Amino acid sequence: MRILSIETSCDETAAAVTEGRKVLSSSVYSQILLHKKWGGVVPSIAKKAHQERIDLVIKEALVRVKNSKSEARSTKQIKNSNFDIRAYMKNIDFIAVTYGPGLAIALEVGIDKAKELAKKYNKKIIPVNHMEGHIYSSFAQNSMSNPVRPFGFPYMALLVSGGHTEIVLWEDYLKFKVLGETVDDAAGEALDKASKILGLGYPGGPVIERIAQKVENRDIFKFPRPMRRSNDLNLSFSGLKTSLYYLSKDSNSMFKVEKLNDLASSFQEAVFESIIIKLKKAIDLTRVKNITVGGGVVANQRFRNLLRGVAKEVNGTVVFPPYKYLCTDNAAMIGVAAHYKAQAGIFVKNMKSFEREPRLSFI
Repeated sequence: MRILSIETSCDETAAAVTEGRKVLSSSVYSQILLHKKWGGVVPSIAKKAHQERIDLVIKEALVRVKNSKSEARSTKQIKNSNFDIRAYMKNIDFIAVTYGPGLAIALEVGIDKAKELAKKYNKKIIPVNHMEGHIYSSFAQNSMSNPVRPFGFPYMALLVSGGHTEIVLWEDYLKFKVLGETVDDAAGEALDKASKILGLGYPGGPVIERIAQKVENRDIFKFPRPMRRSNDLNLSFSGLKTSLYYLSKDSNSMFKVEKLNDLASSFQEAVFESIIIKLKKAIDLTRVKNITVGGGVVANQRFRNLLRGVAKEVNGTVVFPPYKYLCTDNAAMIGVAAHYKAQAGIFVKNMKSFEREPRLSFI
């Protein structure tokens, strides 16, 4: 089963071709530079960039498939408006597309393109929840079927990105239950805002990670761990951001320069430890000790080390996305999730009524 998948939920325009869990090709156009001067994603700019790049990204994904009988083409040839993808579409069985959650006008671009291709080439559409994609990202394989990772349900799935922070009980291929989530900012969003407060630039997560690596005492400023004593598994990061804001404003300029690294590192530590506290509670409540993780923040090495520590402490395992590109938004993970939905017979039944769902949930 060969699937062409499309992802436009936020600020990456992506397409991929997958076969089961194997990623045969993946093409991603990042919009980071477009949004950098604004300090965050601007929906209207994101939509326009998706519209400008989606055709090229899809063509690139189709022609990069190693086992395609059609000869490879150069990027210059692909950009040619007369370039014909019909020969490549013959090898595609289904089209998958992210329909939520995400930015409404960004999701719309991917859905419209999926509908256009489905109609033109007589293909069924598989609707995929963006967060399902992140959950499946740790089980994606390269074209040689590596790494070999058999499923061992149930899993405690931890999703940590710029738009979402969720703790999900993954009981079977298509059975998910949200146990806890952020009640305000997502973890990645909190890191981006912290970076902006400290004048470090955008995107903030990678910048703060680099700075934190230089610090000997990574938690010298004792930021609070919000909701650590709450009975539920929800998280909150807005209070941390407020604490950082006032601390940075109360400090004189010389202090800020000298202590910038310490502030950034301590803030990161507070964010990560808050998540770890709730993850441990979730494991204690469910007795599910196998952990799988997804989302852009999962690329952070400090966070990975903390997660490995949890797995060791509970005598469990933790599975990370095998390749860095699978942490951030991409279409390959959408294709892998789509494979299992297709096996279950989940397709779009009415093309006209199939629309974006920006607030889509597992529930």
